[in-house]
Amino acid sequence: MTRVGIGLRLFVQAVAFLIVIGPHWLSLRFGRGRLAAHIPVLFHRLFLRLFSVRVTQSGSPPPPGEPALVLSNHVSWLDIVALGSLRPLSFVAKSEIEGWPLIGTLAKLQRTVFIERAKRAATASVNATVGERLVSGDLIVLFAEGTTGDGLRLLPFRSSLVGAARAALSAETGGLARIRLQPLALAYPRRNGLPVTRAERPEIAWYGDMDLAPHLALFAKRGPIDVHVNWGAPIAFEPATDRKRATAQAEAAVRQGLREIRLGGPASRPVPAAPEPLGEGADVSAPGIAAV
Repeated sequence: MTRVGIGLRLFVQAVAFLIVIGPHWLSLRFGRGRLAAHIPVLFHRLFLRLFSVRVTQSGSPPPPGEPALVLSNHVSWLDIVALGSLRPLSFVAKSEIEGWPLIGTLAKLQRTVFIERAKRAATASVNATVGERLVSGDLIVLFAEGTTGDGLRLLPFRSSLVGAARAALSAETGGLARIRLQPLALAYPRRNGLPVTRAERPEIAWYGDMDLAPHLALFAKRGPIDVHVNWGAPIAFEPATDRKRATAQAEAAVRQGLREIRLGGPASRPVPAAPEPLGEGADVSAPGIAAV
């Protein structure tokens, strides 16, 4: 992709942002309705279309309207856009992102929950906040590795923020009987229609002390990317559930999902051109929650 082509695509994305920012902010400010939920989905899908990123998914995602804490691996900044294009959801992110130019604004518009990882006491506060959001019916994505990786190996999942599921079961937040923990494996198997090689990984994965600007330039120049999202079997989190055991189960499920993607995996389906409908009449025929 040429510099002119990149510039034109960024211009289109910027115009779209200026068009939706007002209605989106008003929807967040005065009710957080369907408009605020779906604008980020459309915004992410526009970016993916402009920059030739195709997202496919397999497995059984949470039914529309059912709250869930999604435990995912983390490879790149592009994970946010890919997952955000699937359906209305929010993320848990490190507090530094809140102050980043533009990216911090976009994160706040998606109702991201920020955590100061250096402060141990912040975990309890974030768990309480996420627990309240789960009770209200939100889908929250937690990158359980705590950082990005190269996409070739899965880092150990951290269980501390999975405590948000227990917070959602508290009588103080509504006393739900159970919360769905949803394993999710995310991988970038192909570029330009060919399998991604080890040498190409740094052009897609963003990790360690890599500079963001050169990485973004390579992303824009090197051609189409395929992203695959594999939803694992859900795990029921109940009052008696052991948090560390449930986290280990989710990690094993994500590891299996990544293995399936590398081997060709189960049948996949592309992301629809428009968000799926929510509310009355929505399809809620996904399988039930697997017991822990």
